Amino acid sequence: MSNDAHLREDKVDGGVAYDGSFLKIHRDHVRLPNGKITSREYIRHPGAVAILPVLDDGRILLERQFRYPNDRVFIEFPAGKIDAGEDPFESAKRELEEETGYTASEWHFVTTIHNAIAYSDEHLDLYLARGLKAGEAKLDEGEFVECFTATLDEALAWVRNGEISDVKTIIGIFWLDKLRSGVWTPE
Repeated sequence: MSNDAHLREDKVDGGVAYDGSFLKIHRDHVRLPNGKITSREYIRHPGAVAILPVLDDGRILLERQFRYPNDRVFIEFPAGKIDAGEDPFESAKRELEEETGYTASEWHFVTTIHNAIAYSDEHLDLYLARGLKAGEAKLDEGEFVECFTATLDEALAWVRNGEISDVKTIIGIFWLDKLRSGVWTPE
């Protein structure tokens, strides 16, 4: 990678503008590469995981969940926030079981994505889960999720027609398609 000094923005001052129970919004003044000062507002996020669960017959496990900011139900892969001090892999195992009831005997790290780079430091670690065994979901208080299965081709069609618009799910579906074709392999 080349030297990026000509693109860097450096913090002059700033701090927390809002400190919520889940998100922290920061407002900083930064010096641009041309020397001018401007402000940046951004959200600090603890990070999250998303799981790409593949059943033995090749179908994928998805869920439907209402997302309040967009006032609609989305089709998504199981996912959740990494708890303070928690290893992301342990978070992935916990979230899969809590949201779907499934456990997996085979796990592979897939990739890390940054889903909102203009206004947040949030990242998601994606994990492939195979060797799934059904169990009972252990949803958090106030969490309502409907699980279902689909073929990868159905999911790809839903991405194409806009029925799936969640970015982590789209990226996960594209990864599964590349893995299925043998073009890419997980770690």
